[in-house]
Amino acid sequence: MTLLYLTCANNKEADKIAKALLDKKFVVCAKKLPVSSSFFWKGTIDKADETLLILETEEELFDEIETEVRKLHSYETFVLFSIPINKASKGVKEWMREGLKLT
Repeated sequence: MTLLYLTCANNKEADKIAKALLDKKFVVCAKKLPVSSSFFWKGTIDKADETLLILETEEELFDEIETEVRKLHSYETFVLFSIPINKASKGVKEWMREGLKLT
């Protein structure tokens, strides 16, 4: 099990990406939060209001998810991190396995 962390330009983009990933059964849940980001970009410090997606999935789907995100994301370089889950409450792993497209 893993959590994916993805920043998006806005709510509309986050909704579009979340729906595509859910429709393809690449993720079982997408959570959306507003964030204010400060970052280095092309040699300067920049700021942006963004939308953070936290996606629940399995590590083996990362490459397919990244490919799908690349088709839909507006950023030249987007941030998609995988954060492994060491423990989860009872039944979570089974619920995830039932809802995901696993090869």
